[in-house]
Amino acid sequence: MKIAIVSVSDKGFELANCLKEKLDEDSTIIKTDLYHKDVKRNLKIAFYEYDAVVAIMASGILIRTIAPIIRSKITDPAVINIDDRGNFVISTLSGHLGGANKLTNKIADLIGAQPVITTSSDVNSKLGIDVLAGDLYLTIDNTKEILFFNKAILDERKITLTLNPDKNYDYLFEYLNRNTLEMDVSIQKSVKVSADEIHVSLDDHKIVLKEKKLVVGIGCRRGKECEKILYGLEKSIKDLNIHKSRINLLSSAEIKKDEKGILELSEKLDIPVEFVSIDKLKLFESKDVQKSEFVKSKFGIYGVCEPSALIMAGFDSKLIYKKTSYDGVTISMAISKN
Repeated sequence: MKIAIVSVSDKGFELANCLKEKLDEDSTIIKTDLYHKDVKRNLKIAFYEYDAVVAIMASGILIRTIAPIIRSKITDPAVINIDDRGNFVISTLSGHLGGANKLTNKIADLIGAQPVITTSSDVNSKLGIDVLAGDLYLTIDNTKEILFFNKAILDERKITLTLNPDKNYDYLFEYLNRNTLEMDVSIQKSVKVSADEIHVSLDDHKIVLKEKKLVVGIGCRRGKECEKILYGLEKSIKDLNIHKSRINLLSSAEIKKDEKGILELSEKLDIPVEFVSIDKLKLFESKDVQKSEFVKSKFGIYGVCEPSALIMAGFDSKLIYKKTSYDGVTISMAISKN
């Protein structure tokens, strides 16, 4: 997640700097940029260029500024409002699909503030269908049906999830079992369902949830054992609260194509691995990739795990886990746009 923090007062700017320091330590936060004053201009920049906007200012200023540019819960970024004394963190826009509710709780915990969340499914301890989709990195084919299904869940009606019988959906079952919110579901199997889909139905209403392509990028020192790489991977997916069965692909640079530890990991997890050519890595450009001069001097490329993950996730993909080191192993994760 890329976050813009916009502040107005001097006290708010102090809070913004403090919050940035804490967020930068989080591997799930790709980058955090600060904007101070010139609210109308900076909020507009933040709204269009970031995944989340944290506005440290009075709610009136925030609402009046973003009201003309709000479009859809599908495309609008998460917007969070904080008073400049850091007493309350308020999820203001795109609470579910945009991730504002989760980020609100994260930030409130970091600065010792009171989180304020008003979405009906959350306050009634129910699991919204859009929350499930967001947490598991799934697209929703018919977003107009979200309201129907969330209302049905609030009314404690049972919805049906239809799955492909040959697909490993451990990530879904694990998520439903550990989630503290409630959703009454029945599970069916059908070969008519694609392996990367979950069909949700009730009465004559239906939504298709489809997996975005989740790619793990791996870099490692020569000769790193499978167990060491697996340790880094497991720590990373724990940070993202996802099960390893949700991973679609492992990736690395072609210079690692004979790396025994990576090949063994692929076989152990039953997840395919692809190796990206050096030429593609040299040509790849992204403002979000961390550049390593050491890797550049040794291999002629600025990085391995982040660019390989982004390339294999496809055009317009984005990082959801920045390069993080684990004793000679680097792990990153990228997700496809659709």
